Amino acid sequence: MNRRHWLLAAASTPWLITGCASPTPADYAAERPRLDLREYFDGTLHAYGIFTDRSGKVVRRFTVRMDCRWQGDEGVLDEHFSYSDGTTQRRVWRLKRHADGRYTGSADDVVGEAAGQAAGNAFQWRYTLALPVDGRVWHVQFDDWMFLVDERVMLNKAVMSKFGVRLGEVTLVFTRP
Repeated sequence: MNRRHWLLAAASTPWLITGCASPTPADYAAERPRLDLREYFDGTLHAYGIFTDRSGKVVRRFTVRMDCRWQGDEGVLDEHFSYSDGTTQRRVWRLKRHADGRYTGSADDVVGEAAGQAAGNAFQWRYTLALPVDGRVWHVQFDDWMFLVDERVMLNKAVMSKFGVRLGEVTLVFTRP
């Protein structure tokens, strides 16, 4: 009987591994409308978001005003956050577009370089953020996905983790005038 269980477990392992594969930007290559960050993040945009902890509880709400501009393949996204507790924050992203829909970027509170890939209506952005928490700074990883709905609206969902442990999610809706 033990041999049967072992054989069953061995036979189902490849299915379990492939069944847990994460999506990639290439999975969305045929989706429309096509997202071009230089076109969407141009001018002034607004965003509305929430941060949920790992249990799903909303722990922070916020709005963002973004002033965006591009010169060729280099862009600046100047984000002004207003949080529900009355605090504010500013983050200035400096982005560079590369071949094949790849992007890199930096900001003062980003550790190292952010890397992203656009395909179809989707953009995946990965980076490490230096996040102040209770008087200390934690380096947390973000797996950030954006999906263009139409020329005005884009949805954004980012999973925040540390040492591979999911800490929470940020959900945003971007709107263009």
